[in-house]
Amino acid sequence: MSDAVLETRQLTKEFKGFVAVNNVNLRVQRGHIHALIGPNGAGKTTCFNLLTKFLVPTSGQILFNGRDITTARPSQIAREGIIRSFQISAVFPHLTVLENVRIGLQRPLGNSFHFWKSEKTLSSLNDRAMALLAQVDLDKFADTMTVDLPYGRKRALEIATTLAMEPELMLLDEPTQGMGHEDVSRVTELIKKVSVGRTILMVEHNMSVISGISDRISVLQRGALLAEGSYEEVSKNPQVMEAYMGTTGGALEGAH
Repeated sequence: MSDAVLETRQLTKEFKGFVAVNNVNLRVQRGHIHALIGPNGAGKTTCFNLLTKFLVPTSGQILFNGRDITTARPSQIAREGIIRSFQISAVFPHLTVLENVRIGLQRPLGNSFHFWKSEKTLSSLNDRAMALLAQVDLDKFADTMTVDLPYGRKRALEIATTLAMEPELMLLDEPTQGMGHEDVSRVTELIKKVSVGRTILMVEHNMSVISGISDRISVLQRGALLAEGSYEEVSKNPQVMEAYMGTTGGALEGAH
């Protein structure tokens, strides 16, 4: 099996003559936490939406485990094991934390959202749901209504519901956005913890998060791949510093 889980070849997206993503060649290695970063307007969100099939590329290819998924639908890639978190997960605020994870567990079984199923049938999933909640330190909150969870804990729940769908590749979209320092630290540690045995691709602005957990970083600017490498390599790249800071002096440390 190839060491690349996800690969793009000359990936391009144009909107009425504006090139938002320009010939991007991305290679996400199996078992890595790979960060996609760049200044505002760099094309990160568009690139992420192409990878998760919410947008159709103008040209280029997307490969998952060596297989072309360029024209696949979001539901198809989810079944393949590519799950985008923080978009499709904890969307039931008036269900309990346990019930949210249990719904995630139903999806691979092919009986998603069978609210009419008996409580006895659904409770057979409770042990697995509780194990997932324990993984993200939410087992104490199992009976809490999701709407009552603090913001950072909701993000932890979203990780649990994503894990319930047994992803091979987790795509995290701004996982620490809008969080205070304590929640950022907690969610960063959770990402590191659940990455064992999985591959993670994330879009993230917080450089302290990226420097702490990323194995590899790809930097976009104006839709094109500007640089790639470890945090150590990327943070010292003059072109990257210019893109972020408007200067070739200084450092990338702490830039958002």
